[in-house]
Amino acid sequence: MKTIGDQQLLKRINRSVLLRLLRARPGLSRARLASESGLTKSTVSGLVRELIEDRWLTESDAAVVDGLGRPSTPLFINDQVRALAGIEIGVETMRVVCVSLLGEVLHSDAQTLHSTQPAAACTQAAAMCAQAWDAIAARGLEITGIGVGVPGAVDDATGIVLFAPNLGWRRLDLLPLLTEAFAAAGLPRVPVQLQNEADVAALGEYEFCDGEGEDPLIFVDCDVGVGAGIVLNDRLFTGAQGMAGEIGHTILQADGPLCSCGRRGCAEAFFGSRMLGSKPGDERRAGQMLGVLLQNLWITFDPRAIVVGGATCVNRPEFLQGAIDTVHRYAEAAGMPPPVVRAARHGLLAPAVGAAALALHDYLRPMHPNTVERREKASPRLLTRRV
Repeated sequence: MKTIGDQQLLKRINRSVLLRLLRARPGLSRARLASESGLTKSTVSGLVRELIEDRWLTESDAAVVDGLGRPSTPLFINDQVRALAGIEIGVETMRVVCVSLLGEVLHSDAQTLHSTQPAAACTQAAAMCAQAWDAIAARGLEITGIGVGVPGAVDDATGIVLFAPNLGWRRLDLLPLLTEAFAAAGLPRVPVQLQNEADVAALGEYEFCDGEGEDPLIFVDCDVGVGAGIVLNDRLFTGAQGMAGEIGHTILQADGPLCSCGRRGCAEAFFGSRMLGSKPGDERRAGQMLGVLLQNLWITFDPRAIVVGGATCVNRPEFLQGAIDTVHRYAEAAGMPPPVVRAARHGLLAPAVGAAALALHDYLRPMHPNTVERREKASPRLLTRRV
């Protein structure tokens, strides 16, 4: 019989419901949590007691009068115990961050990527992560999960990097290499998650926001490559094989400039950082073409927000402004209100911060497709401290 397993899963689901409510609306009381979640007061009381004992929640010392007319104790996510680590293995740069459960960046580091050889890249990531671990331990916190973002398509079911053309990787099972490198560096035992860098950047913008998350949300990453991450119906939309959002080689102009892929008129041929020239008018034209791409994403997905990040946008703010102006012109011509188009909150750190959000996103959604499968696949690869 699966009675015990079912009860444990039900408890995990109910715990995640309360945690998600308090992340979106800090300070809710037990009574308000029961009202908002639909759970009974006794169930909420028991779950809150467990979450406080497990140091997921903390309660205010001062009671307040809530809308139900009686004094109550506000509850909050406890961000003084756990932290999350995020790693971006970029085409040219490796970035590592540690963030609180509420998305505050506690530590960050960036280095030039020493080698695109997979084992060497993993060794570099492990060394940087070990330094981050020491910095977080000095704050009295413990890292409870590591997320990794890579510039390529990742198969959700297997965790295999299907292809990362700018790194020269194809059908690479990266997780074992990462966990071996982490173990060799003496890192403690925590689960490791892997996903496309634009996908995790979208998660970071979605999870670490003020109030309710913007859904649908699209993150467009403009760097050496151009990609998109899509949050749709409270989860990442990655497609059947992890290929959703590979927008760098969508054609924006027939017979346009030659792209590195051999075709003409691709998005990367207009505003990939290696293709963006310094001639007068290049940046203006590139911003317009990015605006065309954003308009197409808007009409396709009707998102609440489109977030644009990557080195090209951070280093050339007028490039992003040109794209925003283009979207607004299309909206005005159609007589429609444009979506929110904004820069990434964390700038160049967006993919690394999003990678840190990945483990939390899955933890708070135990019934999402692939969540259990990813967790089961990750379990044999948990890190163990070497002594």
